[in-house]
Amino acid sequence: MDLDPIILSRIQFAFVVSFHAIFPVFTIGLASYIAVLEGLAFKTKNPVWEKLSGFWTKVFAVVFGMGVVSGIVMSFQFGTNWSNFSQATANFLGPVLSYEVITAFFLEAAFLGVLLFGRNKVPPGVHLFAAIMVATGTFISSFWILAANSWMQTPAGIELRDGVFHVVSWSQALFNPSFSYRFLHMALASFLTGGFVVAGVSAWYLLRGREVEANRKALSMCLWLLLFIAPAQLVVGDFHGLNTLEHQPMKVAAMEGNWETSRNVPLLLFAIPDQANQTNHFEIGIPSLASLILTHDWDGEVPGLNEVSAEEQPPVAIVFWSFRVMVGLGMLMIVFALAGLLLRAKGRYYQSSWFLQGLRFMSIAPFIAVLAGWFVTEVGRSPWLVYGMMSHAEAVTPSLTGGMALFTLIGYVVVYSLVFSAGVYYLMRVLYVGLEDNDEENEDDRPARPLSAAHVPFEIEPGKGSVSHAKPVNQGGH
Repeated sequence: MDLDPIILSRIQFAFVVSFHAIFPVFTIGLASYIAVLEGLAFKTKNPVWEKLSGFWTKVFAVVFGMGVVSGIVMSFQFGTNWSNFSQATANFLGPVLSYEVITAFFLEAAFLGVLLFGRNKVPPGVHLFAAIMVATGTFISSFWILAANSWMQTPAGIELRDGVFHVVSWSQALFNPSFSYRFLHMALASFLTGGFVVAGVSAWYLLRGREVEANRKALSMCLWLLLFIAPAQLVVGDFHGLNTLEHQPMKVAAMEGNWETSRNVPLLLFAIPDQANQTNHFEIGIPSLASLILTHDWDGEVPGLNEVSAEEQPPVAIVFWSFRVMVGLGMLMIVFALAGLLLRAKGRYYQSSWFLQGLRFMSIAPFIAVLAGWFVTEVGRSPWLVYGMMSHAEAVTPSLTGGMALFTLIGYVVVYSLVFSAGVYYLMRVLYVGLEDNDEENEDDRPARPLSAAHVPFEIEPGKGSVSHAKPVNQGGH
C-alpha cells in the first residue's frame, strides 16, 4: 500500500492545529473575563471578585501552558513537511510569525507571572494592569495568526515571482479581504467559549451548593454576556459567509452541498454527499432558503461544485457536515442564552436544576463548534494552501516519504495524548478544589490543602434537586 505524504502531512498538521486551537480560543475569552473581575475587585473591594479572579487565573495558567506546549511544534512542521511552502512564503509569514512572538507572547508571559504570583505583593493597580496586559496580549496574538491565515485564504498585497511570494503592500497583505470577518468571528467565538465554560463550571458548583454567592455572580455575568454575544455571532457569521461566497465560491458550494449552479437553491438540513457521482442522497431541505441566506434574495444564484474539475473540489462531506455541526451548536447556544433571560425574569436562573445541568454539558459545545468551523475553513480551501496560487502538492517537502510522515504522525498522537492527559488531570484537580482554596491562600498565603468535607460550606438536602434548598454545613464554629 502506497502512503501518500501529502495526505499524511495534512492529517498531521490538522491533528496538531485542532489539538492546539481549543486552548487559545478559551484563553482569549478567559483572559478578558479575568481582567473584568480584577477591575471589579479594584473598584468595589468586594472579596468575591478577587476570589473568582484568583480561581480562574489558575485555570488560565494551566490552559495557557498546554496551549504553548501544543502549539510550539507547528512552526517546525512548516520546515519538515511543507518546506516548499515555507520557502515561498517566507517574505510574508516569517515576519508575521516573528511579530506574534515579540509583541504578544512575551507580553503575555511577562505579565502572567505578575497576575499569578503578584497578588498582595504588588499594588492593586499594578495587578489590575497585569490582567489587562495579559488580555491584550491574547488579542495581539490572534491578530497576527489570523492575519497570516486569512492571507492564505484570500491572498493580497503580494506578487509571485519565480515561485516566491514578494510583499508589495504590507497593509493589503495584513488587512486582506477576509481578515476583518475572520478576526471578529474568532473573537466572538473566544468570548462564547470562555462564557460557556465559566457558566458550566459555575453551574456545576451551584448544583453542589459550593460558594453559592460567588458562583451565582459568575453565572449571572456569563448569561448577560452570552445573551448578546451568541446572536451577534450569528450576524457576523452571515457577513463572513457572504465574504466567502465572493472570494471562495467552491467552499460555499461544498458547505451547501450544491453541485449545480442554480437559483432558488434549498437549504439542506440533511443529505449524504456522493462526490464520486457528483450528487446527494436523501436530501431534506427548505426550498430557496440557501439562496436567501447567501444572496439575500429568494431567487439568488448559488455556485455549484461542477464549475471546477473533481480534482479541484474540496472534500464535500467533511465541509458539508462540519458546517452543520457548527451552525447547529451556535443555534443551541442562542437557545440557552434566551433561556437564561427567561429564567432570570423568574429569579430561577441559578436554581433550576435542568438549566444548570444543561449548562454543564454546553461547556464543551463551543470547542466542538470551533473545531467544526476550523474544518470548514481549512478543508474547504482544498486543494489550495495559498488559495488559487499554491496547491498542497506544490507546497509539500519534495523529499518527504509517506513512511516518514506516518512515523511522525504516530509520534505526535502519542506525545500529545500524554500532554493532554496530564494537563486535564491537573485541571480537574484545580476545579475539584474550587474557590475555597483561594480563601486560605488570601488569608495567610499558606500552600493549598487537599479538599475535605470541612471546606464545603453547603450541601443539598436529600430529594431536593434545586440549589435553593442548599443549607449551610455545620462546621464546628468556623
